[in-house]
Amino acid sequence: MMRNLRRAVRRTYRRTVDLSHPARSPLGSSVVNCVGYSDGVRQAGGCPADEALRRVRKENKAAPGSNSFVWLGLHEPTQDEFASIAELFGLHPLTIEDAVNPHHRAKVVPYDDMLLAVFRTVSYTKHDQLTTTSEVAETGEIKVITGRDFVITIRYGRHGSLGPLREALEALPDQLAKGPSSVLHAVADFVVDEYVAVADAVQDDIDAVELAVFAEYAGRGEKGRGEAGRIYQLKRELLQFKRAMTPLNRPLEALATQPATVIAPEIRPYFRDVADHLARAVEQINGFDSLLDSILQAHLAQMTVAQNEDMRKITAWAAIVAVPTMVCGVYGMNFDHMPELRWAYGYPVVLGVMAVACLVIYRGFRRNGWL
Repeated sequence: MMRNLRRAVRRTYRRTVDLSHPARSPLGSSVVNCVGYSDGVRQAGGCPADEALRRVRKENKAAPGSNSFVWLGLHEPTQDEFASIAELFGLHPLTIEDAVNPHHRAKVVPYDDMLLAVFRTVSYTKHDQLTTTSEVAETGEIKVITGRDFVITIRYGRHGSLGPLREALEALPDQLAKGPSSVLHAVADFVVDEYVAVADAVQDDIDAVELAVFAEYAGRGEKGRGEAGRIYQLKRELLQFKRAMTPLNRPLEALATQPATVIAPEIRPYFRDVADHLARAVEQINGFDSLLDSILQAHLAQMTVAQNEDMRKITAWAAIVAVPTMVCGVYGMNFDHMPELRWAYGYPVVLGVMAVACLVIYRGFRRNGWL
């Protein structure tokens, strides 16, 4: 069932879903969608959050075994807007501060008979070519407040829309019938799947940098130079990626192993599957980091070898030039008692000696690979 959910999300992720009705919402423009579900089936007709909550609670009271709940979707609510929502749903006061302030670490916090989960989302930024200023991973946040008869999702950032996820879940009423915790699991699974997708995309960038480092540069027989900036930029983006995903390990383990009043027992094992996917993604990113360290070291070693070759060439030419410089320096002293100064063949002989000496030294350096 979880595999079917992932496939449905992937099929619908790139579709544009507009389910918001901010003008009709008494809770402000941050409301993206508000839908009631009765035993996994979406209730017909849209209605404000207060009316949907009242209807759901009436159904649960009439049928104690019912799993009707309200799913309220928000996007970057203000503190005043969320204060109204907190009052309507009876949220714990501490959830207001956590919900309206972004840039939290991934965590799971229980509040009485509700649960706050914070997920850091990551989106791959497409680019034609990786440069020293390219942004590879863009981060955002999704916060999920889960109660007995409601689930509130709060999204921060330009990516991570939950519209496709909602459609995929509605196609699986048996999963939604398990209550609000099924939405919490679906969001966690969605976020971790995005981690895996971003990691696969980053692999292409690393392969491109690795190829550039070990390939000949510009066809001149020189190794790729100027790659250190790109490697460093990629390592910085990977660090941002790791900061988003690594802290999620413990919260997922807690959801999979520790009982919670708002987590259905049949949903808890699914969090263990999500935790396994996250562990593999973290291992992959750690492997990328180690690989980039190796590529950087190889690049620096190549630069050192290239510099040594340049220094050998400079030294060889300096040695060749030193021979005529020395001879000319001797004959430029202009002493009176220098017998060679009066010799008729002195000039061509000295030029010949200098040429032969330079040629011998050049051939020696050439044979030894210095030139």
